[in-house]
Order: sequence, then structure tokens, then C-alpha cells
Amino acid sequence: MGDKEKLISDEQIEGGVGSASSKNVRKEEDNLRGPWYLEGGFLLFWGLLFFAVVIPLFYHLPKGLTIEDASKGVFIAERAHNNLYEFDQIGTKVVGSDGNENKTVDFLLGLVAEIQKNVLDEYFDIEVDLQEVSGQYIHWTMVNRYQGVQNIVVKLSPKNTTSETYLLVNSHFDSKPTSYSAGDAGQMIVAMMEVLRVMSTTKQPFRHPIVFLFNGAEENPLQASHGFITQHKWAKNCKVVINLDCAGAGGKEIVFQSGPKNPWIIKYYKKNVKHPLATTMAEEVFQTGILPSDTDFGVFVTYGNLIGLDMAQFINGYDYHTKYDRFTNVPRGSIQNTGDNLLGLVRALSNATELDDTAEYAAGHAIFFDVLGLYFISYTESTGVILNYSVSGVAIVLVFISIWRTSSISHVSLGHVLSWFILILVLQIIAFVLGLGLPVAIAYVFDKYGLSLTYFSTPALMIGLYICPSLLGLSLPSYIFLKFHKSDKVPFAQRLQLVLNGSAVVLAIIGIGMNVYGLRSTYVVTWTLIFYVVPLAFNLLSTLHDRGFSWTGVLKVFQVVPFLYNSYLIYCFVVTLIPMMGRFGRATNPDLIISALNGLGTILALGFLIPLANMFRRPSLILLSLLAISGVSIYTATSTQIGFPYRPKTNVERVPYLHVRRTFYEYDGTVAKDDSGYVFNFQDRRGPAPLEAYKVNLTGLVSLTDDCAKIMMCGVPLYDQRWVKAKLYTMWLPRAEEINPPYVPQLELLNKTELGNNTVRLEFRTNTSDHSSVFIQPYEDVSIVNWSLPLDYIGTETTYHLYFSYGKDNSPLTFFIDFWKSDGDFKVPLSQIGLSAHFIGNKGDAISQKFASSLPAFAAPVDWPASYQRFIY
Repeated sequence: MGDKEKLISDEQIEGGVGSASSKNVRKEEDNLRGPWYLEGGFLLFWGLLFFAVVIPLFYHLPKGLTIEDASKGVFIAERAHNNLYEFDQIGTKVVGSDGNENKTVDFLLGLVAEIQKNVLDEYFDIEVDLQEVSGQYIHWTMVNRYQGVQNIVVKLSPKNTTSETYLLVNSHFDSKPTSYSAGDAGQMIVAMMEVLRVMSTTKQPFRHPIVFLFNGAEENPLQASHGFITQHKWAKNCKVVINLDCAGAGGKEIVFQSGPKNPWIIKYYKKNVKHPLATTMAEEVFQTGILPSDTDFGVFVTYGNLIGLDMAQFINGYDYHTKYDRFTNVPRGSIQNTGDNLLGLVRALSNATELDDTAEYAAGHAIFFDVLGLYFISYTESTGVILNYSVSGVAIVLVFISIWRTSSISHVSLGHVLSWFILILVLQIIAFVLGLGLPVAIAYVFDKYGLSLTYFSTPALMIGLYICPSLLGLSLPSYIFLKFHKSDKVPFAQRLQLVLNGSAVVLAIIGIGMNVYGLRSTYVVTWTLIFYVVPLAFNLLSTLHDRGFSWTGVLKVFQVVPFLYNSYLIYCFVVTLIPMMGRFGRATNPDLIISALNGLGTILALGFLIPLANMFRRPSLILLSLLAISGVSIYTATSTQIGFPYRPKTNVERVPYLHVRRTFYEYDGTVAKDDSGYVFNFQDRRGPAPLEAYKVNLTGLVSLTDDCAKIMMCGVPLYDQRWVKAKLYTMWLPRAEEINPPYVPQLELLNKTELGNNTVRLEFRTNTSDHSSVFIQPYEDVSIVNWSLPLDYIGTETTYHLYFSYGKDNSPLTFFIDFWKSDGDFKVPLSQIGLSAHFIGNKGDAISQKFASSLPAFAAPVDWPASYQRFIY
């Protein structure tokens, strides 16, 4: 014990507070605290640690191998990258287009043919099948019908294999309108092709055949994977899938879905990937459905009962589904990263004995996460439950022992210290609430004044907008308590220890609650708590706990680990989600999500560190500094161009809209309405405001919310399920000049047949475009009892949605509907039917092209002509 610490202790012992002046005690305590000018250095250290360790490791990519390394039997990024360039040059690849159905298919078949020439025939058999498939199924709230979409399916088998279980590797080559799809998912397609090449030209053996599925209709959505898994001759043998997708254009790929209920797959991932990036938390977040994305993985699980891994690249999601998704945005190291991991997984899983009978190994979920990409940790869910409860329980016990020790060395009653600890516990709960609540409050106020997404192009603003307010909220309660609670009995260092103990108990309670709720993401709380529990136990055992601020040294050393991991984890989510907020829709304030995420990260990374600012003599300076940084950031975000969300090419505003000709027919065939205009489906919270600020002529733009309440599907050709979901935010800009789409399809009533039992059948046919929708809304006294759509769709909606697209097969869309009416009178209107036809890839007439050219450089328009006809039958 040091002389100053001993002096305080002796004075307290000798009279309880009696013989020594309380002022002298406080003065001695102040002398033990660090000088005020080191306060900034304390926080600066952690900031520098983040930028020196987390950021470089997060963005680190391996060096792309060249063709000179091909003899080593490894993944060659140069070859895959060259293929990606050719893939990019094809252009857009929308289902039904020449680019997708002919040029891309021919290109990929050419690459497969080259591989076939070099396959080691004495070791492997290779079969190629070009599948053209049609089908339908219920997807979200619509019937997803497809016709003549294509899959390129390649099966690589060991010579004379007896295995009847296959490993499936899948990705897609089709694109969204305007996208060249180099990122989503061209980089995955060429990675698969290179893995196929390596596996077929090296002598390394494997047990189970591998099916490489290059699917041609994922963006439509998910049609080709459904066609494969429900109809292809090899589908029934596929038991495990590695699904590859993208929400960005370069970087690392993350595992965000696994299993389900087969934790052994994660063990193979742990042992066989060179560059791990995965977290259970991402899996649970994705499976909530709040993110504006979906993948083929769900189709394979639902319709094929497959298990496996769902992996996607996510960095630079600003380019995703835009015309900027190009080859130049995909670094060679990114392809090498994916290729190394994919090759390792394919080699391992194609030899896995578990594939012989996957049902035998179904045993709950896995908890998994990588640590800065350097190490991978995984364990079963049941182990996680035990660990979570154990750590929380140990934390509470050790905190009680710490309180008892504080009582003992201070020569005050245990009840006295406990009473103050209860107050501290309440204050720490308030601190956690403020740490999360202050950033959210700022996000709410910004949105209220139309200033959402200010961080979209300048993420550094989040430091001042969200992280500093969170730190302020975390710090304030403990600062107030320690400043105004003057105790001559309990030394200041132990009062500070009580504050951190309070944080530990709050985390323990949260961990227990999350565990009870069944969240596997509880691991984040548990491992954060472990790195407080271990130094607390060490300090108690070594008596450093009782020696002034000595315990803080051990704590700070241990806190390096949770700080690095938690900041790394939350940064991964921030990088993923910020670009998504630009397409999150208008219904929800995206800043609430980003601010809460920043607040959560701050609490987890710095919750045990920020109270240590009170070790210095003027902790108020840190609070004032945080307040000043927040003030400057708020001013910058609201009053300068830095806070404007969008930038040309790099951080664009997505502007999807249609050039619409719509016609409303009455029951007798007369035309009730015939007009033209542009239908906007703004994907970001700010809506049309950024365009109006840049003088785009939107005179007459109106919301269709009122029309949506009165007219079937708002009376416009809503494109797909996402447009339908966001229909209340659809906007209409009338155009005086008539819009003439390439053609207006006719809906033919082929037959009207009374079937008896008050039922009539209407049969329809239409020669429509390769992307169309049919909306069906029976009148109130009419019911649908049968039709050529899935039967279990009947009764699920008030307005039914048939989404239809085709690839190679452009034969007419046909369907029938059986209507039931209690009085059997079928000479009156039974139902409204809307037919929308979309002409993707068509630029429209001269007036539409002039309007598109008037949009600012930061806008990325996604537009085409469309027709909409409302019929009554």
C-alpha cells in the first residue's frame, strides 16, 4: 500500500471520520487522481486503438493470386477477376432480356466448356444441364409465377462414387434493372466457376458429388432456385447448400445464416476457412425480416429441407442494385477472400461424413462469431445457455463480495454500502437508458425536421451525432453521484468501483433476460461481462481491489478485448446497414436504427471504461468536450453541405419510377379514366425533397394515399411485392402528354362457365410483357373458391397479387378463377382485375428521357414504361 493510500486508510480507521478532517481526506483523494490534462488522452487512446486495429483488420484482404500460382491447386483470383470483367461487359441481365437469357448463359456455358476440356477424367465425372423451368409458389403476400427461367447446373462427381447425397453451391447471374451485377452477384458466380475449375483439375479427392447451380432468376425474386429445388433431377439428392449472394460490391463475405439446427456445419466453417467473418447476431437480425433483402437460402430450406450456410459480401452497399455496380468496384483481393473460403468449405463439406445422414446430426443451433477476423469461436446453443447464466450469476456473486470487501476496508456496515449500491444500480440503469436514448432522441428530432440520413455520405458525423451523446448519457449519472456523494468512510476509488459494479449487475440482468427470451445474441453481453468478471476476481484475490486505484490497471488491460471486439462487431453492422438505409423506404425513420446501433455499440465497447474518466481531477472537462463535439456535429449536419446525404456515383439517391399509361374500364367496357403520368416509389426517408431542392420540376406531384384507400392497389401498376408493401407512400406526377408504352396487352376472357352450386368459372389469357402483375379483388358478396393459383393463397388477402415473369418462354399467361355468389346471379360485377405490364430496359419516349436527364447527378433513376388497365368482370 502506498503512503498516501495508507494515510487515508489510517485516518478512517482511527476515528471513523472523527480525528481527521474530511477536507483533508478529500484533498488526499484528489491527489491520488490523475491530472486533468490526461483526460483527453484517456479517450484518445481508445479512439486510436479502434482506428489502428479494428479498421485495418476489418478491411484487410488477401493478395490476389495470379495464374502463375495455378499449379499449386489453389484459388486464382486473377482468372476469376478476368472472367468478371467479361461478365460485366455483357451489361444488364434482367430476366427475360437478351443479356440474361442469351448472352450471359452463352458466356457461362463457354466457361464451363473450357473447364470440361481440362477435367481430370480419370478422377472425376462432370455433367452439365441447362434447365428451363416454370412454376409458381407463394412468396410473401403474392403468388410468384415464373415461366421459362434458366439454370446452368454442373455436377462434379468423384469417379465411381456410390454417394447419393450431394453438396449444392449456389449463386445467381441475373440482375436488377440498370445494374451490371458485377457485385450482385457476378463476383460470386466467377468465384464458383474458379472453384469448379480447381476441384476438377487437382487430384485432391472428395466423397460426395458437388452441384454448382448458376441460377438465372434470383432478383425476380428467387424463382430459379425454386424451380431447381422443386423440379430438377439432382435436387432430391442435395442435402447441404452453400448459398452465395451480395449486398455490396467488394470486400469480405459474412456468414449471416446457418443450419438450421445443424451446428456441425459451423464446425466445418471454423476449421476450413482462411478469412472468417460470421456472427450469430447477424443471423438473428436478418431472420427478423426487418432488412430489405432476401436470398435463395430460404427457398432451399423451405422447399428442399436443406441445411447449410448463407454468405454474402456487404461492403460498399451504396452500389447495390444501381448502374454503378461495376467491375471497377470489385477488388481482386475481395474475390481471393471469397475464393479461399469457398474452396476450403467445398473441399471439407464434400468429404463430410455428416452428409450421409444429415438428420442424424440435427441438434439445435450454433452460437458463433469471429474475433477481428483472426480467430473463430463456436459452441452449441445449449452450451451457450449454461455459459450465459453462469457468467451472469458469477458476476452478481463477485459484485456482492466486492461490496462486502468495500464495507470491510471502510469499517462501515454492509447494509450502509448496500444501500448506496442500490442507488448506484438505479443510476447505472438510467445511464444505460441515456446511453441509448440520447442518440435516438437526436435521430427523432432530425427526422422531425426532414433531416434524416445526414450521415449517409459522411459516416464520421455519427461520432458527434450519436457516439458522443451516448458517452455523455453513460457518464452523467456516475459523474453526478461521485461529485456530490461525499463520503469520508468509503474511499473514492471504491466508490468508483461500486459504479462499475453497478454496470456489471445491469449487464448481468440484461443477459439473463435475453437468455430467458432465447436470444443466441446474448453471447455479446456474456463475453463483455466475462472481461469484467475475470479482472474483478483477480483484483479480489490479489487484494488490488482494496488498494486505491490499483484495480483499474488490471481492468483496463482486460477491457482491451471487449472494446476491440464490440467496436468491430458494431462497425460491421454499421457498414452493412448505412447503405441499406437509403433503400429502407419512407415508412420508418432509418436514423432510429443507426442511432440505436451506435448507442448499443458505445455501451458495449465503453460501458466499463467511460466511468474511469472520474479518475482524473476534472472529469467535467470530458463531459464538456463531448458536448462540444456533439454541438459542432449537429451544426455541420444541419447547416452545411456535409450533412446532405447524397453524392454522385458514390452515395446516390435511388429514384425508381414508372412512365405510366393507365386505363380504367367499367363493367360494360366503357372507359372511365385514361391518363398518363409518372409513378414514384421513393426508397429513402426524404422522398422527393432532395429532387425538389435541386429544382427538378415535380409540379403536381401528389401522394396516392387517399386513392389507395378507395381504389384497388392505388390504381397504378405496382411493380412487385416491395412496391405493394410501400403503396401508401407511392406518388403520382400527372403528365399532359399521353404516354404510349411499346404495347398494351389485352386481357381476354376466354370462357365464362357456370359450374353449379352458385359457382362460375372465368378463364383468362393475356400476351403480356416479361414482367407483369395481375391484381384480383372480388366484390364483398363474392368469394373465390378455386383457381389455377396455389389453393392455400385463397382467403389470405383482400386483394390478391399474381406476379408473373418469363425468361425463354413467352407464351401467354393463362389462369382461371371460380367465383361463388350466394344468390347465383352472375350477370352483375363479380370482381375487379388489374393488369400491369412493365417494359424494363425501354427508356421511354423523348419527353420521358428529357425528364430523366433533368434529375441531378446524385440521383440514380430506375425507370421504364408501364401500362395499367383496370377491368370489371
